[in-house]
Formats: sequence, structure tokens, C-alpha cells
Amino acid sequence: MDIRERLARNLRRLRQQKNLSQEAFAHDVGIHRTYISDLERGARNPTVTIIDKLARFLDVTPGTLLDE
Repeated sequence: MDIRERLARNLRRLRQQKNLSQEAFAHDVGIHRTYISDLERGARNPTVTIIDKLARFLDVTPGTLLDE
């Protein structure tokens, strides 16, 4: 599984565990909803800054988003 697929799977799982829609999550994090959708489909290569921002909001380490 490539790193984008791992990020997509983990991001979706963690977002859903917080019972957040993509739209609500995007709003809370300050990222456009379509960007979140692209990340969850593995269609984007986010910067480390974006990964850090997502991890902080989800209260996990950046590495957690990339783990298998």
C-alpha cells in the first residue's frame, strides 16, 4: 500500500471516529472540503505542514496518519 493510501485510510478512520463529516472537519481544520476529499481518496500529496495540521486537530502524531 502506498503512503497516500495509508494516509487516506487513516485520515478517514480518525475523522469518522470523531463523528465529523468531511465538510465539518474541513471547516474546523481550515482546509477546503474538496482537499479533504482528495486526501481521503489518495489523490493529493499533502505537505508536511498540512499533515501536521490534520494530526494536531485529530489529536494524534503525524506518524499515526502515515502508519500501516
